[in-house]
Amino acid sequence: MPGPQEQRLSLTEWLVLCLVGEEPTHGFAVARLVGTGGSMGEVWRVPKPVVYRVLQRLEQLGLLQAAGEQPTSRGPVRSVVAVTPAGRAAGAAWLARPVAHARDVRSELLVKLALLDRAGDSSAPLLDAQRQQLLPIAAALHDRLAEADGFERTLALWRYETVSATLRFLDAAKPATVS
Repeated sequence: MPGPQEQRLSLTEWLVLCLVGEEPTHGFAVARLVGTGGSMGEVWRVPKPVVYRVLQRLEQLGLLQAAGEQPTSRGPVRSVVAVTPAGRAAGAAWLARPVAHARDVRSELLVKLALLDRAGDSSAPLLDAQRQQLLPIAAALHDRLAEADGFERTLALWRYETVSATLRFLDAAKPATVS
């Protein structure tokens, strides 16, 4: 279960926290990663002004801290930030936790998978945990589908097929084990 502080972070805040956790960096570098054409922007795009607001908020929460300055020939000196021990622990816990709702797979789970890939970490434990999170949901939707009619059936069918497709995706995305 997430702690009270963790519940207050948005997906964008988690993403920025984890990116800073890779190495001390500055807002412009994070904004490039999550902007149009950035490797993380392909999954979750964040406008540059939002990145800077998120950096400030994470620092206020004690998850990031100032780590110096980086001079540049193209603009003002850049403030470098680094993750704090509390930020590192929170980010690691968040990355390991499956998403709570099937609707968040497209956003939150894909962000987590991309971050794990960037770090060179295995996604298998998260994919397994996510599968376990969705199996009871799929079973409940299957039961509801058998009893529903009219638009209620249409909606249950949509949700069931979406969760079923997600379960197939989780199986297919699991890294192959080397024997």
